[in-house]
Amino acid sequence: MGSEAGDVKRVNGHQEAGNSQAENQLIANKSWHNGEKGSIVKPADAETKEEQSVENVFQVTIHLPHQPYKIQVPVSTQGQVQDLRSSIVEQPGTFQYTCFHLEHNGQRINDFTELSDVRGLSAGSEIKLIEDPYTEREARMHVVRIREIIGAAGDRTDALNGVDASLSLHETVSSWIGPDAGSAPKQKTATSKLTADANPLVGFDFNGPALLRTLLPPNQESSPKTIKTLSVAPWNPPPPPYRQRGHLLYIQLTTLEGEQFQITSHVSGFFVNKSSNSKFDPMPKAAPRILMAHSLLTLIQSLSHSFGDSFNKLLEANNKRDPLASFQLTSALPSNPWLVSARSSSAAAHQPDLTRTQETYLLSGVDNTETLRDWNEEIQSTRELPRETVQDRVFRERLIAKIFAEFNDAATRGAVLVARGEVAPLNPTESKDAQIFVYNNIFYSFGADGVGTFTSEGGHEAARVAVGKDVAGVKSVNQLDIPGLATPGTIIVDYLGRRLVAQSIVPGIFKQREPDEPQVDYGGVEGKDVVADNDVFVPTFSQVSKALKVKKHPVWDKEGEKHVLEGSVETKGLLGTDGRKYILDLYRLTPLDISWLDPYWSDGMCHSQKPKERNYPHRMSVFRSELVDTYWRVKMSDYVKAELEKKNKNETLEDGAENSEFSNRSIPGNGDATHTNGASGPEERNDESTKDGGRIDISAFSCSLNPDVFCGQYPQRAEEKEEWENDEREVRAVADHLHAKIIPELMHDLKEGEVGFPMDGQSLSRLMHKRGINIRYLGKLASLSGTSSPRLQALRALAEQEMVARAFKHVANRYLKDLPPAMATCCLAHLLNCFLGRDLNSRPKPQLNEDLQYIYKDADYSFADVTPQSLQAEIEAQTQMRYRYTLEDSWSSNIRSAQLQREIALKLGLQLVAKDYQYRMAAGSRSEDTDHLTNGTTTQPMVNGHSAIGIVSKKKKKRNGGETSPLSASASTVPDPASTFSADDIVNIVPVVKESNPKSVLAEEALEAGRISMYQNQRELGQELLLESLSLHEQIYGILHPEVARVYHQLAMLYYNMDEKDAAVELAHKAVVISERTIGIDSDETILSYLNLSLFEHANHNTAVALACMRHALELWKIIYGSNHPDCITTFNNAAVMLQHLNLFHQSRVWFEKSHAISEQMSGKDSVNTATLAFQLAQSLALDQDHKGAVNRMREAYSIFHHKLGAEDRNTKEADSWLNQLTVNAVSIAKHAKDVQAQRIRRALFTPRVTLRTQPQAPVGRSSTEGMGGQTSRVSGGLDNRSIDELMRYIESNGDATKKTPTKKRKNPRSRRT
Repeated sequence: MGSEAGDVKRVNGHQEAGNSQAENQLIANKSWHNGEKGSIVKPADAETKEEQSVENVFQVTIHLPHQPYKIQVPVSTQGQVQDLRSSIVEQPGTFQYTCFHLEHNGQRINDFTELSDVRGLSAGSEIKLIEDPYTEREARMHVVRIREIIGAAGDRTDALNGVDASLSLHETVSSWIGPDAGSAPKQKTATSKLTADANPLVGFDFNGPALLRTLLPPNQESSPKTIKTLSVAPWNPPPPPYRQRGHLLYIQLTTLEGEQFQITSHVSGFFVNKSSNSKFDPMPKAAPRILMAHSLLTLIQSLSHSFGDSFNKLLEANNKRDPLASFQLTSALPSNPWLVSARSSSAAAHQPDLTRTQETYLLSGVDNTETLRDWNEEIQSTRELPRETVQDRVFRERLIAKIFAEFNDAATRGAVLVARGEVAPLNPTESKDAQIFVYNNIFYSFGADGVGTFTSEGGHEAARVAVGKDVAGVKSVNQLDIPGLATPGTIIVDYLGRRLVAQSIVPGIFKQREPDEPQVDYGGVEGKDVVADNDVFVPTFSQVSKALKVKKHPVWDKEGEKHVLEGSVETKGLLGTDGRKYILDLYRLTPLDISWLDPYWSDGMCHSQKPKERNYPHRMSVFRSELVDTYWRVKMSDYVKAELEKKNKNETLEDGAENSEFSNRSIPGNGDATHTNGASGPEERNDESTKDGGRIDISAFSCSLNPDVFCGQYPQRAEEKEEWENDEREVRAVADHLHAKIIPELMHDLKEGEVGFPMDGQSLSRLMHKRGINIRYLGKLASLSGTSSPRLQALRALAEQEMVARAFKHVANRYLKDLPPAMATCCLAHLLNCFLGRDLNSRPKPQLNEDLQYIYKDADYSFADVTPQSLQAEIEAQTQMRYRYTLEDSWSSNIRSAQLQREIALKLGLQLVAKDYQYRMAAGSRSEDTDHLTNGTTTQPMVNGHSAIGIVSKKKKKRNGGETSPLSASASTVPDPASTFSADDIVNIVPVVKESNPKSVLAEEALEAGRISMYQNQRELGQELLLESLSLHEQIYGILHPEVARVYHQLAMLYYNMDEKDAAVELAHKAVVISERTIGIDSDETILSYLNLSLFEHANHNTAVALACMRHALELWKIIYGSNHPDCITTFNNAAVMLQHLNLFHQSRVWFEKSHAISEQMSGKDSVNTATLAFQLAQSLALDQDHKGAVNRMREAYSIFHHKLGAEDRNTKEADSWLNQLTVNAVSIAKHAKDVQAQRIRRALFTPRVTLRTQPQAPVGRSSTEGMGGQTSRVSGGLDNRSIDELMRYIESNGDATKKTPTKKRKNPRSRRT
């Protein structure tokens, strides 16, 4: 019978396929991949490869048993039969088919083979679709699929996906239609209608409050209904007599006409039976005729006259949406917004759906056994698939990504149940921290020191950190992908104050061994007291050690016996009962950071007795692997330089003797080349020597670190002690490198604006980790920031905010972990009131439920005793203890409440109601800090902070005046709250997950090769490699994945720099949608994607869409950071340029002035950056008829250029020339003020040279040119390089960019950082 394995297979509401069927269709139909638009420049030498790939794609004809009887489907010989099945069932005319098989030339095609294995399959081949009998499982899957297709499934409610999970706002922000529409004419028409009073940037307040409605989806019309209900009938399961007759399932249907039908699912299809709600008779209903069909969809069509029209309307409504915004995520966890609208969280939003509770039965069967999977066996067998060919590697890595995504989904759901007490422990007599659980074949334990393993390392604190480091270690080893070495599937889940570790069950880990047999086979058994040796593990462990720079070293057990290990004594090897070698406990792959532990940690006493200066909570402070890699590169560089000097010195000594005989005999060139019979002259010999001299044998180079130094190991002999001391010196050298090189370089780059400035705590943490700096050094970054540089002042404020948010998280976790889940919202609301709402209510009282208190008598309600003063003291103590940083006395009054609330919500997994949170007492009007989170008032109705293209007429404003947003509605119900937060404001708490998924090695290799080619200016080769990398990312991860979004982003920037605007816009739109759905609607990466999309749309003459995207990004920026971010200078400058392009000179001037003002604040009034912006501002002032101001600003620019760059610099000369012109014309205009025509003529002389010049936004932690293939952007915003003639042609066209004469592109235009 037809297999369902490749069709819509769902586990816990998610498809099992690596890519969803719709995603596969998108990948197959992407026109820009096949070059149909002509938007991609193909290298000439790749034409043959392209032709070969095209030859592998062809059309086949599918013959169907019902209408339309025949369809054409594109296939590739490199694809799977499952891909062909997916393409068939996703087409509108073939939705009804799920249980079928395919035949070619009368032979059945195996569903699990590749299309290339089908004999005789070629272009024009005919394949016949044969309907198969149903099994019970296939019947259930068919019902699930039909419910989804006809829109009867409704919203699912589960613990993993929060409210508005995987939300995208892109469609409401941008009017872009889709890949085939490109730059729609109506968008250009809208651009031409933009005026000073009606454009997306009207009403934007640079220093105003953040608009929370920016994060909320607009009110959307509900989808057309096709039926009333489709559910499982109460007569299930079929009794034995009828099961013997082929009955599989009983279904109940209610049509829009109000008729109810009882339907039997039979092995042959579906038919209407004689049953009712009170009478059971599942046999076919005869009168007036027997209604039966193989597909339930076909049967419903015959039963309901209105179904056909309503179903077509549903399909039309679905087709209007961007497919990327509606596809279900299958290979990544969804992002959950921290703010949700009141209507989404209200009781009214929850609609009745009887089948919602029946889906478990439909998906898993009566016994709920179909979803039980041997996760460990699936993970290990997938990793053992062949990897010889590229096709093998693609197939293998796709399955690896699929199985890890499914494991993460299942493990997270189970962890939530464990944390809520829904799963019984295996050892109920143990303490709660020591309890272990098994659910859905996944092993769970708490990230706490339940059995005293970490007593000497810091107890519970050390255990919590260790499991986090273990996940990072598992991820590193998974990335190495060493054959013969297995790691269990591992994630950690933070939920309700507890950290849980979820792992696939390693065969044999629970096996009771003999008394004299160690529990593990390699490494430390009980700490470092008992150490096991096993030569079987040495080959694989040595590969891990070499890749991770871990030194092979001796350790000693409690008896003083020496054991030589390939890794840390804490890293264990276990020989599973399945014969595989497993590596476990990877939390110490790098050495301890002794430079941190020496001054801040003390051994041998409990935490409360430690002095304040040495009270760091744990001893698990290890280096980051990025730091070790950086140090290794430095040592390698030093080694190569030393070898080069040695080699050059030796060659110099031998050069005289060799030259005397050079023309008469051959001279060996270090075994690499030979010169004979004078064929090479002296110059060629020197060139060859240089090439030879550049080849250094690095096989003798070694730089590895001993992870067990400073961990209580005691060498026995003198040579062992000497070696150990050398290892300790090497580790201290790494710490010195961190403090003397890495941290100062980061501070310098941020101060000078060399890299993108972080926007929030997540981007700051990511930047630190990328440089190899641990989060514990936040306090040092804040201390080094000082008050000298405004950019560093901003860094200090951001670092303090992150430290305070993390401190609050630790305090909240301590109170939450011993509370019942039903009391969690009460606890969190009280803590938030004591922290963020203290100025509104200095004595908040917890909203305790006495009934719950009575039921949970043993719970710890100590949070009720917390006061604002005690909480402030706890946060200060946590900050001092964890980051060695002392907050100023006034820190609590200087915090940015809105941004801090967001950071806390993200760290604790909170979803809050979006409303006006009042942080301070209002005295007649809202205070400044209250305004930071209020919705504020605007001069026009807004959707997501602005209208779709920013144009709202006054008539519409009056007509919509009676409508209120959910924010204003919810705010008006409580005009003067007694406290800022209530328990009802916390709508949901979602788990925070850290996973160990490896990245695709194949896709990353192609991406890195493309980057290298671009840096080497091999543009065509680099472009081909990057396209191949994108294709691999999509095949392996599926389209909806963060890694795919990042590749889209990089390729969009590449095409923009190559002047392929259509391709850049298309990819940038996709990057935005995927970033929103997988990373977050207000993440820094999403904001950057919106800003660059705005840039690309403007370059593509869609300035209306560009300004809408920019407005949305700016509103998001204010939510996550506040006003005046150091990098917003570039964005404001771009906005001014776009407005100038629209001839909105006065509004453009305002944005130039703001950009210039922030540059003065951040870079200083006498910096070159400020002078460049003053130059642009002067031109803008001249266009706005402020001639005196233009002269003053140009004089400032000239003075700075002259002082900083000298009189002969080109910028100085241009500023001097413009200053003279502006001065002469200002005097002339003053004399002839009444001569309007003359004034108009002279005004043309002041047209700014940067009218159409915009600059890409620099990514956080990277320069603006990084990710562009090393090429400087052709649109960088320095002084313009065009000639006066070109400018005059632009001027004569009245500033219309569409009439400008194209100019020859410069290969290396100058760039300006702002």
